[in-house]
Amino acid sequence: MDRLDLELVTAIRQQGSLAGAARALGLTPPGVTRRLAALEAQLGVRLFQRSTRRVTATAEGESLCDHARVLLQGFDAAESEMRERRSAPSGPIRLVATFGFGRHWVAPALADLQALYPAVSIQLHLTEQLPDLAVDGYDGAIWLWHAPPTRQAEWTSRRLARNQRVMVASPGYLRRRGMPADPQDLTQHDCLVVRENLEPGQRVDHWHLRQAGGQPRHVPVRGPLSSNAGEVVRDWCLAGKGIMLRSLWDVAPLLSQGKLTQVLPDWSMPDADIHWLAPYRPQIPRRIRLMVEFLAERFRAEPWRPVSAAGARPGSRRKP
Repeated sequence: MDRLDLELVTAIRQQGSLAGAARALGLTPPGVTRRLAALEAQLGVRLFQRSTRRVTATAEGESLCDHARVLLQGFDAAESEMRERRSAPSGPIRLVATFGFGRHWVAPALADLQALYPAVSIQLHLTEQLPDLAVDGYDGAIWLWHAPPTRQAEWTSRRLARNQRVMVASPGYLRRRGMPADPQDLTQHDCLVVRENLEPGQRVDHWHLRQAGGQPRHVPVRGPLSSNAGEVVRDWCLAGKGIMLRSLWDVAPLLSQGKLTQVLPDWSMPDADIHWLAPYRPQIPRRIRLMVEFLAERFRAEPWRPVSAAGARPGSRRKP
């Protein structure tokens, strides 16, 4: 069998007649009749029952048509990919990202990507609530958490980079109240709580901390100040109002500048990796594939992780 045979059987089933299939394929009716007879002789089965009014597929014909549909889709996908490879990527990309990470890290990366591929146009929407990507017409999201359970069967997910939430405080606060030596010491400190991007039933008054390779510790925290805006909590932290748990990508510059100090550097909350989320589609446009690979390469080394003067990452132990 060749591609024309596959197109022939699918056209006959769709049109319900040999004459209709001939018109759809641009062939003559006698040509379709001869080709079908030759195919049935080759396979040794009858594919279609003919009557004066209708041509219907046999069980064997239905099975062949189902296989033919999948194979033809593969042909089309391969041809489309080859055409894309011969030309520069072009077309629109609609994305969504969280406000903070989107503004500080995604937006500059996308500007550099667009400079590489001038025929690609990019629309970035920043939000704190993950939308229904397919319904709202987005190609995907750069998000700080996994896909929600209700979407995991419908969406594809790829981790672009690791991220962790670390505890920080201002030097002034730590001079007044002292540096915690153990996670349990946090119960004696003012902890600044961020109430954003909460899932149903999620508690914000417990921090789930973990050492590398260790078991998690669930520490109850309290403090007089909390907000649904992370930037407000960060400002309070800078003003010496307490200890904050915040993504490293957000506080790395402040750590490098000495405006904040990492608290319990061996402990973190590693639950906020950066992911690419997208509605499932059997064929992904080349511009989307290139963008995802570009972002994965851009973020793989976690460029937000500051390096100290001694060359060690904050929160890491130097080997003796």
